[in-house]
Amino acid sequence: MTERDTRIWWITGVSSGLGRAVALAALRLGDHVAGTVRREEDRAAFEALAPGLAHGYLLDVTEQEAVRETAARIEADLGPIDILVNNAGYGLVGAVEEASMDEIRAQFDVNFFGAVAVIQSVLPYMRARRAGRIINITSVSGLAPWWGTGIYGASKFAMECVGQTLAEEVAPLGIKVTNVEPGGLRTEFAGGSMSFTAREIEDYNETAHEARRIFADHAGEEPGDPVKAALAILHIADAEEPPLHLLLGADALFYVGRKLGAFQAEIARWAQISLSTGFDERE
Repeated sequence: MTERDTRIWWITGVSSGLGRAVALAALRLGDHVAGTVRREEDRAAFEALAPGLAHGYLLDVTEQEAVRETAARIEADLGPIDILVNNAGYGLVGAVEEASMDEIRAQFDVNFFGAVAVIQSVLPYMRARRAGRIINITSVSGLAPWWGTGIYGASKFAMECVGQTLAEEVAPLGIKVTNVEPGGLRTEFAGGSMSFTAREIEDYNETAHEARRIFADHAGEEPGDPVKAALAILHIADAEEPPLHLLLGADALFYVGRKLGAFQAEIARWAQISLSTGFDERE
């Protein structure tokens, strides 16, 4: 691909937030965008953004057969999918103990199993062409979680692992993979894309419940600009050698940097115990 080529994007979750921002940025370049949403009114609204370039598809990413059919339809309707932005998802907030198994499974069905199904649906086409870009929208919580985000962060941790492994598996096939880890973006995420555990345990008032209060009190005050975040994603989509990881925002850099520093310090502090578990070859 060159910068002047008209590309075909598949972006999941374009009704709002970062997915919508990336779609708008790609449409402004004259690219074709296949955007998936869950409601008919959102599909119509998306196509109205750029008639002839914005192509809406109804999809629930938890329905694996529908995911495969959608990938095939996009390829048939528009042509080769050049770039997949795996964006659909939501956040579950609450202490690990408070989360029911149903809530946990629902979180993973969308954020992990749905995202993996989307990847699997495009790979046969990209492998056949020996070309393609896969951009997974994970989260700073997938690298540096904090109280109240354990289940959400776990779903993003899982996608971090898939993205890293996938990058090695498909690199010889000409396919590039990037995990994008946004910090706080000023989108509707803290509203329509966030849910809270039904159960509340008083002992978590000063930890996990503080996360509930922070998200509620500071919605609309997040430091990250989704328009600028979208431009950063377009930049890596054009890069000859895109990064495996792209942190978005000063907050993401701070929290992940702090986590890595603490991790390295802990490894060093316990290194002698770690090294004590090997066979003594002198025996």
